[in-house]
Amino acid sequence: MNILSINNLAKIGREKPLFTQVSFGIQEGEKAALIGRNGTGKSTLLATIAGVLQPDEGTVVINKEAGVSYLPQTPSFNPEDTIREHIFKNNSPKLAVIRDYEEICEEMSTRESQSDGLQHRYEDIMHKMDTGDLWNYEAQISSILSTLGITDMTRRMGTLSGGMCKKVALAQVLVEDTKLLLLDEPTNHLDITTIFWLQNYLHDTKRSVLMVTHDRWFLDAVCTNIYELARNQLKLYEGNYSQYLEKKETEAEIEANTERRIESVLRFEREWLLRGPCARGTKIKARIQRDEQLINREKFQADKGFTFEVKGKRLGGKVLELHNISKNYPKGYVGSQDGESLPLASATTVSSTPPSNGGHPRNAPDYVPVIKNFSYVFTKGQKIGIFGDNGSGKSTFLNIITGKLAPDSGTIDIGVNTKFGYYTQNPVFADTNLTVLEYIKETAEHMTLNNGKKEVSATKFLEEFGFEGKIQHSPVSTLSGGERKRLYLVRLLLENPNFLVLDEPTNDFDIFTMNILEQFLENYEGCLLLVSHDRYFMDKTVDSLFIMEENGDISGFVGKCSEYIEYREEEKKSQQITSSSNNTSSSDLTGGSPSKDCRTKPDNDTTRKKLSFKEQKEFEQLNEEIPALEAEQKELEPKMASADFEEVRKAGERYKEIEALLEEKYPRWEELAERA
Repeated sequence: MNILSINNLAKIGREKPLFTQVSFGIQEGEKAALIGRNGTGKSTLLATIAGVLQPDEGTVVINKEAGVSYLPQTPSFNPEDTIREHIFKNNSPKLAVIRDYEEICEEMSTRESQSDGLQHRYEDIMHKMDTGDLWNYEAQISSILSTLGITDMTRRMGTLSGGMCKKVALAQVLVEDTKLLLLDEPTNHLDITTIFWLQNYLHDTKRSVLMVTHDRWFLDAVCTNIYELARNQLKLYEGNYSQYLEKKETEAEIEANTERRIESVLRFEREWLLRGPCARGTKIKARIQRDEQLINREKFQADKGFTFEVKGKRLGGKVLELHNISKNYPKGYVGSQDGESLPLASATTVSSTPPSNGGHPRNAPDYVPVIKNFSYVFTKGQKIGIFGDNGSGKSTFLNIITGKLAPDSGTIDIGVNTKFGYYTQNPVFADTNLTVLEYIKETAEHMTLNNGKKEVSATKFLEEFGFEGKIQHSPVSTLSGGERKRLYLVRLLLENPNFLVLDEPTNDFDIFTMNILEQFLENYEGCLLLVSHDRYFMDKTVDSLFIMEENGDISGFVGKCSEYIEYREEEKKSQQITSSSNNTSSSDLTGGSPSKDCRTKPDNDTTRKKLSFKEQKEFEQLNEEIPALEAEQKELEPKMASADFEEVRKAGERYKEIEALLEEKYPRWEELAERA
């Protein structure tokens, strides 16, 4: 079924057309990506398809039965809305019933006694859930919210961190009952664990997806088609991102060969034209016209293969030493902050002191450790990535190392020759009235690159990073957020630091800019400490990891980021197998259910959060649904061996549907059973 049809779409930008004559379609279940350099109009095209912007020409037709959900790059929200109100703003009748169900469940869980009216409302909403067959849908929503860490639905949107706002906006899109997802940079501000989950969700969903993302690993895993927006035109490349690269390489080779043949022909034709042929004959006129068309053609331009190195100050014998660094935050602390600036000398010791709010010691129950007694000695040339979920303390760790935040205790010893270059998530510009070129020239008029082998002007260097033409003479204040971050990165690299500390440097960058940065970091001779949610980027630039644990410990892993994720998944599977075996043994000993039915309750653990009223009802529902589905599966097995082909086909399809449902329900049951 065709979900989306685009015909001759066009949109004019500030100075020139962004895209013209764009025509394509999205089929049911298709997973496609829009790629292209910054400024080519990818986000504008996505917003136009979503109906947020009106096209200057052309039409957008979305199948009436499909519906569309749109995640913008910077989601908007009413700060007074609760998370629940924001997520369930869709007019879908199904979502309205589930919203009412959740509200009633929450109301019943907070009241010591239920009135007749409340009980009547509860029975009424349960009836609607039953007749609408919404239990599976509600379970999917609960699973999505739980995975994204959205537990308190009563919090106001205005109180959330930027990363949590993005998660709530993503949840809103994923729970909607639509068949087309339009996602603009869905991985920005998400941690690697959440991105890995989202990757698997989009890969497995039957919904159609059209997204803009720079995450190449994500593109490879999810997308079946790549649409490239370049030179105002849209071109389809079938396959994932790796296949796109192969086709682009072949295409570039063919175009280069064609260009050489045309130039070879034109050398002869130009000599003929210079001789001034008489243009009276029809054949002569046609030949002259053809030559003029060839001379004025749009010439093939290969992608710039810009690579560079800067020669930083030589590192000394001592680079950076951390001794028993600790940092604690109050319970309920959300996100990471830059903290107060604390200039550090070559060696700084900070003793543990009580906080000012009431004199509670740092190890009191009101505080939780973010970093606990961490020691490490950095050596020349180390390239280390930092892995951890959002809120685990990654930015806090970088701020402590670079002196922007004081540790609660411990010693930081910085080498005499160590010069930090710190790229923060939200760079600050002292004077936004400076033009782009003036801002760069504050560092240098000319840049000596590749260890003295090449010198380029500031103007040329900016062009290589996509700042071409008029934009160089525009004030920094007129740049978009992504352009400012790219400009800040250019200046940072030109300051020649020998210890680079990069906090999410890939947000808002296009793939081309990321390739340049990767090539630079691969050849970089100084130390590198990197926080990034982009696994492809991490794999290319670092060779070991610091793992930020939940209890404040920092452990080490020698290897690539993708290798660590595989290791974690294997560990998780091993634990599940062990847990399943233990439950099976328990069932066998008590004469209980078969091994597949591992719903034996574990012992109560008072340290775990007890089930809410809604979760208790969900747990009871799963205890009924799972055995019923397993029984139905067993009934289907004889039918799958039938001689009737049609009966075998139907039974096989239903068997697979049940298998998929059980794969969703088993983990959720286990999660609830551990707390029941």
